[in-house]
Amino acid sequence: MSLNIKSIRFILFFVLISSFSFAQKARIKGIVLNESNQPIENVSVSSPTSNTVTNNNGFYILEIDANTEVTITYSQNNFKKSTYKVKLKPNEDFEWNPILGTITETIETVVITGKNRKINGATAVSPVLLRRIPGGNAGVENLIKTLPGVYSNNELSTSYAVRGGNYDENLVYVNEIEVYRPFLVRSGQQEGLSFTNTDLVQNIDFYAGGFQAKYGDKLSSVLDIAYRNPKAFHAGLEASLMGGSIFAEGVSKNQKWSNITGIRYRNNSLLVKSQETETNYKPSFLDVQSMFNFNLNTKWNFSFLGNIAQNNYKYQPTTRQTNFGTVSEPIALLIDYEGQEKDKYTTFFGAIKSVYEPNKNNKYRYISSAYHTVEQEYYDILAQYRLGEVDANIGSETFGDVIFSRGIGSQLNHARNNLDALIVTNELKGNHKLNDNNGIEWSFKHNFENIRDRVVEWEVVDSAGFSLPNPLLEYVNDQPYNPYYGPLAPYQNVRAKNNTTINRFSAYLNWNHEGNLGEHTYYVNAGVRGQSWMVSNNGISGDNQLTFSPRAQFILKPKWEKEMIFRFSVGVYNQPPFYRELRANDGSVNPNVKDQKSIHFVLGHDYSFKMWERPFKLVSEAYYKTMNDVNTYTIDNVRIRYRANNDATAYVYGIDGRLNGEFVPGVESWFTFGYLKTEENQNGRGNIARPTDQRLKFAILFQDYMPNIPSLKMYLNLVYNTGLPGGSPAYADAYDYQMRLNDYRRADAGFSYVFKDAKLGAHRKWLANFTEMSLGFEIYNMFNNQNSITNTWVRDVYTKTQYGVPNYLTTRTFNLKLSMRI
Repeated sequence: MSLNIKSIRFILFFVLISSFSFAQKARIKGIVLNESNQPIENVSVSSPTSNTVTNNNGFYILEIDANTEVTITYSQNNFKKSTYKVKLKPNEDFEWNPILGTITETIETVVITGKNRKINGATAVSPVLLRRIPGGNAGVENLIKTLPGVYSNNELSTSYAVRGGNYDENLVYVNEIEVYRPFLVRSGQQEGLSFTNTDLVQNIDFYAGGFQAKYGDKLSSVLDIAYRNPKAFHAGLEASLMGGSIFAEGVSKNQKWSNITGIRYRNNSLLVKSQETETNYKPSFLDVQSMFNFNLNTKWNFSFLGNIAQNNYKYQPTTRQTNFGTVSEPIALLIDYEGQEKDKYTTFFGAIKSVYEPNKNNKYRYISSAYHTVEQEYYDILAQYRLGEVDANIGSETFGDVIFSRGIGSQLNHARNNLDALIVTNELKGNHKLNDNNGIEWSFKHNFENIRDRVVEWEVVDSAGFSLPNPLLEYVNDQPYNPYYGPLAPYQNVRAKNNTTINRFSAYLNWNHEGNLGEHTYYVNAGVRGQSWMVSNNGISGDNQLTFSPRAQFILKPKWEKEMIFRFSVGVYNQPPFYRELRANDGSVNPNVKDQKSIHFVLGHDYSFKMWERPFKLVSEAYYKTMNDVNTYTIDNVRIRYRANNDATAYVYGIDGRLNGEFVPGVESWFTFGYLKTEENQNGRGNIARPTDQRLKFAILFQDYMPNIPSLKMYLNLVYNTGLPGGSPAYADAYDYQMRLNDYRRADAGFSYVFKDAKLGAHRKWLANFTEMSLGFEIYNMFNNQNSITNTWVRDVYTKTQYGVPNYLTTRTFNLKLSMRI
């Protein structure tokens, strides 16, 4: 018994001593940044007794002795060494975010981050570039459209298609939170602003295919965006003829609280008024975003991201004249309008995220978000048209005027559409580092979606005094040659009222492994996703459906003299239907629409080399997708109408390439090339081109400066896409219309004078309080190309010919922009 008491005393004494020893430790943590406030990875952080390195996000945690003045050293080959002395209390957690200066200076900020193309196949883009590259809809999407595999033929829209997919097949994440778009938007000029505020962005990763299982259930691409966690006070302002933005960020004295807030306003009148249709156009696009961060301690972090956006769209067309046809037989369409359109889209978004990191090998995250959108689309527009022959005689007094009308008619469009949607998401995620070579990630997620939708829209078409019946009705109308005995019905008529509820449960498990094959390094990523969902509409429930998506990626980095990386990805990418995919052309909801299924094969190669003693990189990928249970659709401008019947199979194949580097010393630019082919087979009727079958794509993003005036910069954004299919009337049989729109050609240029940035203007005393200031002049559609997005279909009563009259996009437009930051 005495021995047991002694043992207990010894154990208690040992515990006390251990606790006392442990209490004499403290921890310093933070993020190591460069001069542009970007995180730096692989920075060595050391003290006399311990050391560590920063991770991919520049984050570090270092345990040091307490009650002792300790010198912390930060070092990395490409940056100047920095030291910091600190004396902490026992168990104290202290945050310090040092800024390292570069060793070598360059003339211009690099537009693509140093990693350029990440080893896992993602393209990493610098936020600095987002603010500088000109475009009619400047922002993340404007830059994404110049990357391989990404296609868009509408500068008024932020929507984009990737490798044969449509606008609804792209995932967008901000701080790991999935972002949703409005439902009713049907035209680019109604969209206003995309969700992503470029003033708040820190990192951007884009995957054009072959992405990991940790990303959600979509068929085409992933845009993964991270907002900044402020480390000091900064503010900025940007103003132009198309709107403006302002942001501010700061951090509390104890480094526990931080906030970044941005406000944006946009007005597309400058662009829309350059179109052929004369309009009274009063848009108002406004949004406010704010992110709060709270560091409870070094293990717990809490954040809140909120957004309120309102798009008011008032459109009152008056007249339009479009000339088309040939040189020998020019034809003109003249339209007089009556009526107006009033649309309103108000969205509310809020998300709470909690991160718990008990140690460096384990991390847990809980994310809860809610998205609420209230949308209305009201219009009554009467278009009275005249189709006529144009006087092509140059010496004639009526040159260019319509001298003979060969068709007259009218078209009345009416809509009273309302939608109210609520989406609530809860997700638990975990990351575990098993050892230096292995790690796993997992997640469990629940989505609740409730959509209340009322659709009332109809169209009446009258050609030369004879009302055209609905083309889906089996009645022949060949007036005036024979009397018409069929019913009087609108050309199109959609009426529906839906109350739809969707419950989804999804999960994924992902494994990461790094190993060696002799002297070569390889990486393996393998995982599986699963989702179960059930749809209920107007009290009628559909079947409970379940889908699985296994995916794998193999990467080889040979130890060769030439720096190369080889990638191969294969996986199943299934897309369970969202509300828009459930709603058919007639407005009814089919609760048993299946998930669209695809298998992706992606083979990629990265080659880094030097040319003219400057760094370059060539990235190339080949891909093939096979799809079944395809939910076919038509595209009306940027609105997608699904048939909701899973009645088709499809395939996509193509190649992408991008060469980027310093074509001008100190300034990085890139050239992009892409080819794809995609076809679908509806009910075994044979293959036809899908609406996104855009065969060729060329893009150039080029930067330059004047050597004698380095403050004067030039930016060029050039895109060429071959024409899309889709030159068919609404509700037409796609097999009867396989004509294509004209090629899309566009060049936007920007010229700016930089008064001050990280390299220039430091000697100007009046700029002492600014970190950046520039004044820019932009030219949109520099060569004034006539690009079209859809056709207006009119009938010649004499020949019974239907003409597809192009709806042209914007013409050449000029803009001024002032940007400043402190």
